Amino acid sequence: MKVGIVGPGAMGCLLGGKIARAGNEVILLDHLPDRVDIINQQGLLIEEKEGIVRANVLGTLKPEDLAPAELIINCVKAYDTAIVASLLQNLPPGPFFLTLQNGVGNMEILGERLDPGKILAGITSHGATDLGPGQVRHAGQGDTFIGYGFFLGSHDPSLDPQLKRVKELLDRSGFPTQLVPKIENLIWSKLMINVGINALTALTRLPNGKLLDYAGSEEILEAAVKEGIRVGEEKGIQFVYEDILSQVKKVCRLTASNVSSMLQDVLKQKRTEVDFINGVIMREGRLLGIPVPVNTLLTNLIQTIETSYHDAIREF
Repeated sequence: MKVGIVGPGAMGCLLGGKIARAGNEVILLDHLPDRVDIINQQGLLIEEKEGIVRANVLGTLKPEDLAPAELIINCVKAYDTAIVASLLQNLPPGPFFLTLQNGVGNMEILGERLDPGKILAGITSHGATDLGPGQVRHAGQGDTFIGYGFFLGSHDPSLDPQLKRVKELLDRSGFPTQLVPKIENLIWSKLMINVGINALTALTRLPNGKLLDYAGSEEILEAAVKEGIRVGEEKGIQFVYEDILSQVKKVCRLTASNVSSMLQDVLKQKRTEVDFINGVIMREGRLLGIPVPVNTLLTNLIQTIETSYHDAIREF
């Protein structure tokens, strides 16, 4: 299959590299000329437990180069989704679009400019750590689920030929995937994992697994997730995990060495996705009249950090 990847960050490189190594043609769309040059010269380097593997892909700065793709996977930060939708809306009809991004709201943003019937959405708990341009560490295995971004009523995803093709692609590439009929429930289930892990790792500078080694961080994780569960249930979300808090801790253990995407952003003094994660719980909690003090505090602290890099004390 011809596959386009938008955003060669940690997850984009992991997906692109493993999909290419499974025998598919992969094109990576980027906005940084230097990084495109590096990727075209060295390929993608993936650090697995067994060692480093290399994958040949094509890097490009031109959105039109994705026109031949049958599937385009969006891996940019949530705050850049609207830009991606604008870039892709002029492509000829044909490709399906899959978002595997963090947070809530990405598929709705894509649906404003792209054909809603061709938007797929999903979640994955695989861990990916950025090691530099075109280099990534596969830092943990996890579950992957996909479905149509906009609910199709009684539609059975297991009978849909397009979903089956994408599932087979991901399966063969090392991402065992399950098909689901209502992806919103999955996205909110993944949101709970990010709510518990990402901001807390960014504040403590700890890898995922270490959050469970300290009573204070584990207590905050539990409180943030419980607030999110209450908000989700009030919105009518049917979480896919029977015990969400246990699932969050399971992901911490499965991705113990992973440096979360939010911590990677803070270490690089970049904007984070907190508005699309803990910020969602903060805003929805206020609308619903549900107290969410922990998510409010986490959101405000991360927002303060990302807007004050220039004032931060680095040495004393």
